[in-house]
Amino acid sequence: MSPAITVSGVSKTYKSGHTALHSVDLEIARGEIFALLGPNGAGKTTLISIICGIVNPTTGTVLADGHDVVRDAKAARRKIGLVPQELSTDSFETVYATVRFSRGLFGRPPNPAHIEKVLRDLSLWDKRDSKIMTLSGGMKRRVLIAKALAHEPDILFLDEPTAGVDVTLRRDMWDLVNGLRAKGVTIILTTHYIEEAEEMADRVGVIDKGRLILVEDKAVLMAKLGKRRMVLTLPAPITAVPAALGEWDLTLEDGGRQLVLTFDTKADHTGIPSLLRRMGDLNIPIIDMDMTRSTLEDIFVGLVSQGAAA
Repeated sequence: MSPAITVSGVSKTYKSGHTALHSVDLEIARGEIFALLGPNGAGKTTLISIICGIVNPTTGTVLADGHDVVRDAKAARRKIGLVPQELSTDSFETVYATVRFSRGLFGRPPNPAHIEKVLRDLSLWDKRDSKIMTLSGGMKRRVLIAKALAHEPDILFLDEPTAGVDVTLRRDMWDLVNGLRAKGVTIILTTHYIEEAEEMADRVGVIDKGRLILVEDKAVLMAKLGKRRMVLTLPAPITAVPAALGEWDLTLEDGGRQLVLTFDTKADHTGIPSLLRRMGDLNIPIIDMDMTRSTLEDIFVGLVSQGAAA
């Protein structure tokens, strides 16, 4: 089965001379949720805009469901729904009218039942006759999502869809995403809420300074780059790691009340048994021990930091 999205050698250099993307290659499978992560200005929105046909690439090609987004733009756009970051829509239209009009823009025949379902799923049905200018910011965000879904796209882009919105909308949004994925819709999202990517995504891409520095299955990424931490809580704070424990890479946290060992779970030797024996020999008491794993955010920050240092 061919990919839903194929990006080949795509770069973007603006007239100012700024290069926003450097030769990006990417394939996104049908029906997957792909999370694109990166700091502000990394190139996330530029890449999405190129795939959606809003911005032309300087070099390279993009296929959406097999359609070239430049040479066959109309057919490609019909396959794509986009929820942009900006709250831009016709303030004087009603909710129902603007969503219905959005469906017609893509050449889809009228389908009141589908429009109603989308509005109900997004808790907008009661606001269907309200002018958009009267809605709160969160409600306007819901309208943007409804517009993107009006023409029943096979590929949905969510560019920071829950930034600055309330918890209720965020929950509704991810319930909707799960339902769309179950129907086979391919979903590409950018988000600052990395815990959402960790929970929802099948694969993760990390972009920084216009370069796609990593694309990996989320579970593989966390197994490969994730670390575990053993936190040992002491009965009283200490000012420094005891010299006798110098062979272990220990740090102090919580004002000296915790000794922390970070280790690779796949290493031949974690050092934990010998550390605990040495602490027993030295009569260093422990009142609690806890294990935690690295989060996707920890991994992301580490990757971007490595890129900045390179």
